[in-house]
Amino acid sequence: MSAGFRWRQEVGDGLLAAFTGTDEGNLALHVGDDREAVLARRRNLEQDMGVPPGSLRFMDQVHSALVADVSRDDPPGPAPSVDALVSADGGVPLAVMVADCVPVLLAGKRAGGSVTAAAHAGRAGLLDGVLPATVQRMQAHGAQALHAWIGPAICGHCYEVPEQMQAGAAAALPGIPELISTTRAGTPGLDLPAAAAAQLTALGVEVHRVGPCTLETEGLYSHRRSNRSGRFAGLIWRPGP
Repeated sequence: MSAGFRWRQEVGDGLLAAFTGTDEGNLALHVGDDREAVLARRRNLEQDMGVPPGSLRFMDQVHSALVADVSRDDPPGPAPSVDALVSADGGVPLAVMVADCVPVLLAGKRAGGSVTAAAHAGRAGLLDGVLPATVQRMQAHGAQALHAWIGPAICGHCYEVPEQMQAGAAAALPGIPELISTTRAGTPGLDLPAAAAAQLTALGVEVHRVGPCTLETEGLYSHRRSNRSGRFAGLIWRPGP
């Protein structure tokens, strides 16, 4: 753990990966928080990351398998409505926001540098294939030897779902038995972080699990704990201009 972040680590080629917590405050604009306060927190975060103001790229996350490329040369505009961002040269700071869904940060080597990505794997996006789509996009940019950091998310012992939903999820990902869980109450559940890890491993990605269950950890936002919850962020970036 590093000051200013709940977890931060160097991940090679000058890249850093990190996850914030409640100490950094809500970073989402869509949860009823004061817009100017959120934007101020984002500016403070960029300062802590050592990146230029306004360079950190967020998504309008829509629980899909949609992936977008981003570049430092992109004109200013609204956040893309996707659930994964890819930087073909690792030069764009990327963010994914969550409060129980699975945040995934990825990096891979390419000739002369790195390819990075940030993905939002909620139940719908995970079942629809957002992680394979992200890996495929990175590989299309020449990425090899991929690593993924799976951040804090609701665990399989806490994520209770209706039996019919559990059965539908199992049918959608029949090759990932890790998806199916039983909660501490003995009810049907889904283990999204375990399923994400299994899916990525099957794609040849080296997986690193980071962080505890969001529902069980007061220092993290959890939508299941409070439907007025804020959002914390997963971040991957290279410090500097």
